[in-house]
Amino acid sequence: MTRAAERADWSGRTLSVRRLGRVEYGEALALQADLVEQRRLGTIPDTLLLLEHSHVVTLGSSARNKHVLLGPDELASRNIAVYRTGRGGDVTYHGPGQLVGYPILDLKPDRKDLHAYLRGVEGVLLRVLAAFGLEGQRESGATGVWVDGAKAAAVGVRVSSGWIASHGFALNANTDLSYFSAIVPCGIPGRPVTSLSRLLGRRVTPWDAADMVGAAMAEEFGYRRVDDPGERRPWERPQPAARTRGTRGRAADPGAPEAAGDGLGAGPARRRRLAEVEEAPLGLALRV
Repeated sequence: MTRAAERADWSGRTLSVRRLGRVEYGEALALQADLVEQRRLGTIPDTLLLLEHSHVVTLGSSARNKHVLLGPDELASRNIAVYRTGRGGDVTYHGPGQLVGYPILDLKPDRKDLHAYLRGVEGVLLRVLAAFGLEGQRESGATGVWVDGAKAAAVGVRVSSGWIASHGFALNANTDLSYFSAIVPCGIPGRPVTSLSRLLGRRVTPWDAADMVGAAMAEEFGYRRVDDPGERRPWERPQPAARTRGTRGRAADPGAPEAAGDGLGAGPARRRRLAEVEEAPLGLALRV
């Protein structure tokens, strides 16, 4: 457990997990923007989006265009979109076979430490790798998770002025790793990337990995309960035996509303949100 997890007590919180399948990157940006505002208003609990993207290269706040190694025509021929985003970090690739996780978390009042939060997200990924029997590592001066010197997962987050976290992680499950040749992954030259399937010598899908993430989030961040519709039952931290007679049940979870919309919207409202989000596609206008 990270120091952030040790000093913060989130045992009264519930994490809501939404498995969305394949979502285009622009739509995921709009959805995150909606959910960040809902979390700021307290109308939804902490929420984790699990999904895949179509082929896309994203540039974080510290990215250099030269770390995109293909020109516009080559990107177009491989159907790779390009976005500049509001997350931290350099350049990364998302695509089919990769599990992308976007935690929308309120870091107030006791986790207002960006670097500690990053280490917590890495801790989740280390726990997922351990569930597959793999020993992952952090690397000094770098963000993400590595196995035997190869990068298995990237991490890049954004924290709003209200301390609401978004963006998150990308774990290679059965990703076509050849697509990473389009970039200098995370701006670190000469370092290989890997995947769960390559490491284990068998096919591991993003949704095989997704099954491990809810419990890993609970263990790393201390959630009392994880509601994941992909599981047969919610994950719930074991509760101590009742201390007094006459107890009428657990107190309500202040972070879990009775109902909340999915934040996707439809029609003109959806299009407005897509137009309003800060992150915008660079497409073929990117110069490398």
